[in-house]
Amino acid sequence: MTVSTIGTALTAQDKNGTVSGATSDFNLFLKLLTTQMQNQDPLKPMDSTEYTQQLAQYTQVQQTTKQTSTLQEILTQLSTQNMAQASGFIGRQASFDTPVSGLSSTGPAQWGYKTDRAITTLTATFADASGKTVATRDIAPDGLTGRVAWDGTLANGSKAADGAYTLSLTGIDANGQAVPVDITSTGLVQDVVGGGAGGSVTLGVNGTQLPMDKLIRLTAS
Repeated sequence: MTVSTIGTALTAQDKNGTVSGATSDFNLFLKLLTTQMQNQDPLKPMDSTEYTQQLAQYTQVQQTTKQTSTLQEILTQLSTQNMAQASGFIGRQASFDTPVSGLSSTGPAQWGYKTDRAITTLTATFADASGKTVATRDIAPDGLTGRVAWDGTLANGSKAADGAYTLSLTGIDANGQAVPVDITSTGLVQDVVGGGAGGSVTLGVNGTQLPMDKLIRLTAS
């Protein structure tokens, strides 16, 4: 195997590397380099330039392994700290800057909404995780702010499956003009889950995990 072949093999693997992947590349590099040195032609040994190139690649792989491992340790610590902080949210009412809310057999999906001017009609559309509309209903407006609760009842009288649902609201004012409606997801925080990308943490609300970075308000239950 030539110098360029070893470099190409390692580079291809490193592009999608994790800690274990980088470590595997490091061990593979040592094996390939040792094998190449043992099987080189005594009459045409590798010159110093080739050795230098190999050692440069060796150093790069080793540094990648250490840096990736260190980064993973930092992210793990960050996730642990975020979970410790978020554990105090359990049992409290929370609002999230997202139209996604959880529906479960133990409770309805809940949202809050806000408009900048009075509306006379308000239509709610509920979509499942795939984006398919599963239900539509008219809601009596209640000032500039209000709440929406959906127990999963469908047009045929059956119940929607437990899971995450997205609410869309269409508001119309007295002049027949559309009015923008801001939507938040609301509910009781039941659990905390860590280990997400970048040390992220999610909060469980009515069976659905919502990102903690979308949390905008907490109140006593």
